[in-house]
Amino acid sequence: MTFATTMMMTDFVPADIDATKWENIQPYYQQLLDRTFKCSGCIEKFLLDRSELDAAAAEAGSNLYIAMTCSTEDESIKNAFLAFVETVEPELKKVGFELNKKVVRCEHVGDLDKDRYSVLLRDWFADVEIFREENVPLQTEDTKLGQEYAELCGAMMVDFDGEARTMPQMGVYQQDQDRSVREASWRAVAERRLQDRATIDGIFDKMVVNRNKTANNAGFEEYRGYMFAVKHRFDYTPDDCIAFHEAIEKECMPIVRKLAWERKEALGVDTLRPWDLSVDPHGNAPLKPFDSADDLIEKTSKLFHRMGAGLGDMFDTMRDGGVSLDLDSRKGKAPGGYQASRDRQRKPFIFMNAACLPRDLDTMVHEAGHAFHYMLCRHDDLVWYRSAPLEFAEVASMSMESLAYPFLDEFYSEDEIKRAIRKHLEGIVSVLPWVATIDAFQHWIYLNPEHSQEERTAQWLDLGKRFGGGVDWSGLEAEQEAVWHRQLHPFEVPFYYVEYGIAQLGALQMWLKYRENPKQALEDYKNGLSLGSSKTLPELFEGAGLRFDFSADMMAKLMKTVSEELDNHA
Repeated sequence: MTFATTMMMTDFVPADIDATKWENIQPYYQQLLDRTFKCSGCIEKFLLDRSELDAAAAEAGSNLYIAMTCSTEDESIKNAFLAFVETVEPELKKVGFELNKKVVRCEHVGDLDKDRYSVLLRDWFADVEIFREENVPLQTEDTKLGQEYAELCGAMMVDFDGEARTMPQMGVYQQDQDRSVREASWRAVAERRLQDRATIDGIFDKMVVNRNKTANNAGFEEYRGYMFAVKHRFDYTPDDCIAFHEAIEKECMPIVRKLAWERKEALGVDTLRPWDLSVDPHGNAPLKPFDSADDLIEKTSKLFHRMGAGLGDMFDTMRDGGVSLDLDSRKGKAPGGYQASRDRQRKPFIFMNAACLPRDLDTMVHEAGHAFHYMLCRHDDLVWYRSAPLEFAEVASMSMESLAYPFLDEFYSEDEIKRAIRKHLEGIVSVLPWVATIDAFQHWIYLNPEHSQEERTAQWLDLGKRFGGGVDWSGLEAEQEAVWHRQLHPFEVPFYYVEYGIAQLGALQMWLKYRENPKQALEDYKNGLSLGSSKTLPELFEGAGLRFDFSADMMAKLMKTVSEELDNHA
């Protein structure tokens, strides 16, 4: 598949270059390596040319990843992705290090505009400090292990209600008022996942060994410290994350336990079981916000047009015959949802597994928020600024979920809107403990890299006691022990999860601003997103009129508001 190239800022890289093959792009990287810097202007021209070349390589990898996740069972597509991972990405890492080093150690680097380049140079100095060539094959192996995990999950199907169904498609049965149907469907999914438990645990064991060795090679005692450096977490520490876990336990868990008690009473059951968590507890029919992927696209477009600030027009640019959207759930499609960027075209792509559930609507507006973010900062000439730290990138997406509240009549009746908003607010309260669980789990794993599977399981269960929310798992011990296998982040993007919690507090701040002054809130939202990653994390939050603050005090303030809204939508 080929795509037109747009918005090129330099003629250094041919428009039709095939960047999936290293031999095609290596000569251009060599030209960059051979350049001499006589002044800061030489560096700036170098950065523009390198940006276009890096964009071409990034887009090639992105297209291959998109194709692989859309069709995990296609051997030719899988092999093309793996070939890129094995032959191109390692070379990109090595040449990237050399090019970063060439810039940060240049005698003229201090003459560059500090306001324009300080964030980029800060990141590159850190990258140069931690790069080790011997880690490149380890990182390649880690990517391949992640692909194995995705392939396993994408192949999972269950025979239920007369036909074979994907894991996302099974979610609809968790809203059924018949408890026996919910239980049967839940058990069918859980039992299918358990068939691959040993294999998935084995993959993860290899990942832990691999990642610990990578950290040691780079001079770190453990992988956690290494990943904080890799992720450029300059504005908070592991101790701040631990304090965040404690704030969630203190401020969220009382609300979670209250909601669990209310749900148990409304359902009239002795204990809450895992299959009791998604059904409407008052006997209402399941919410069905749309009938098909096309219906979802049409209604989402109307929602954003009504929201205003040009968001509807931005969303409509993605309605281009499947090039920018792949929403249906189907056999062989990888799990989850994501927004990817094609950096040469400067176009976003949204992937999800829609099964006509309320969570699919949340995913749609969430990933659209990421797409808006990319579209608002793609004007930047430097590819490295056409993104943002994840702590702020998720503000862009999560904010859309709550800013959509006034426009849910595109999907629901008046009574259903009330239910949908309450369901979403309950989701916010419950996801924060899940974020704390996944993040704390990863802290423990990599501070104890020689742990056994049994020790890892024991730690998982201990965290469940802190953040579990009153679900009765009796008789389901094996299922409970392996429930973290469904979360792709520890497998494919390690230590990417606490960002969701930090960003959720930013998104809640944006929601409060929007309730007071919608026009100003959207103006601030777009202003913050337009900065990309050209500013520090606190400055990005400030640019959107928010505070970079995930302290216990901020948590208490926001949870108080959420709790009041839950009562209003009871």
